[in-house]
Amino acid sequence: MKFALFTTNLTGGGAEKALAKIGSGLAARGHEVDFIVCEAAGSHAGKYAPPAGCRFHILAARAGHGWLGKRRLAWRLRRLLTSRSHDLLVSTLPFADEVAVLAHAPRHVCRIANTLSAEIARLPTAKAQRRSVRYRELYGSRRLVAVSQGVAEDMQTRFGVDRQQLSVIANPFDFAAIRALAAEPCPARPDEPYILHVGRFAAQKRHDLLLAAFAHAELPHKLVLLTPPDAKLAALIAQLALMRRVVIADFQANPYPWMAAADLLVLCSDHEGLPNVLIEALACGTRVVSTDCPSGPREILKGELAQWLVPCGDADALAQAMHAALAAPKPAPDVVAAALTPYAADRALAAWETLARESF
Repeated sequence: MKFALFTTNLTGGGAEKALAKIGSGLAARGHEVDFIVCEAAGSHAGKYAPPAGCRFHILAARAGHGWLGKRRLAWRLRRLLTSRSHDLLVSTLPFADEVAVLAHAPRHVCRIANTLSAEIARLPTAKAQRRSVRYRELYGSRRLVAVSQGVAEDMQTRFGVDRQQLSVIANPFDFAAIRALAAEPCPARPDEPYILHVGRFAAQKRHDLLLAAFAHAELPHKLVLLTPPDAKLAALIAQLALMRRVVIADFQANPYPWMAAADLLVLCSDHEGLPNVLIEALACGTRVVSTDCPSGPREILKGELAQWLVPCGDADALAQAMHAALAAPKPAPDVVAAALTPYAADRALAAWETLARESF
């Protein structure tokens, strides 16, 4: 089969990383995959390599994100798509979704990678209303794939999407590959015990909450942040007098050695779609603590792992959970295996193949 996967760029975000893994996974299964990005560069310092086995296409060196820029990109995308026929075009992230819609792309599905109502809730009222209208118009009558059950429910209840328009396909994870990458040398890693956070510096990720909880917990660990250096982040660290205890280790294309050596990985976001880092850390044998944010953590951390979910925005609860998790034994292998099974790559990739065979 022939697939086209389309996103804004390959900067270091979870949605882009997951789409690249879908592309390389489908290519490894013998399919023809065109991986298309709007622009060569982006606003973040970290960048992923083009996925292996895919034909890689860049529509513009740097895309204009306004009314005219979107239409120029749509024209280029349409021209590229008409030179090839695809069984399925998958776009991800709202900007790329809009460009694909403007291109009138056939056999197109939008992959929803975040809990959009939670994103909107952070905005000022007028902007939130505009964003809500935009998403209803963009997604209300379109075929969608959600990365988690929580995201699917959000699209139904908050944006009026009919359940018949929705499929749920989780991100694919090659656990053997993750463990092999985790074993690679990593001389930049701290030698002393540390707690790890992986995620760009953005309001959604709540570095402020993490730093407050870490300061309150008074643990004998360093805190390592895998994110590019940022002046505002450095200021937050300085305000809490944590300069000697927090390491900003930049974006890492291979974060797995950092995960495997960490005593604990913390996710403290206000919202997600399906947080890859929780699944990856469990695959690396690392303890995890997470806010019970919409959506994904509760779907991943079930059974005895659910004890490591804490309320969003509660620094004290997060500090207490960090203490408790570090004192507790690591989860048993069978518990981890049960949590990871729904996210195995073969299951997700087979679901994309099934969707590509459906009539639209």
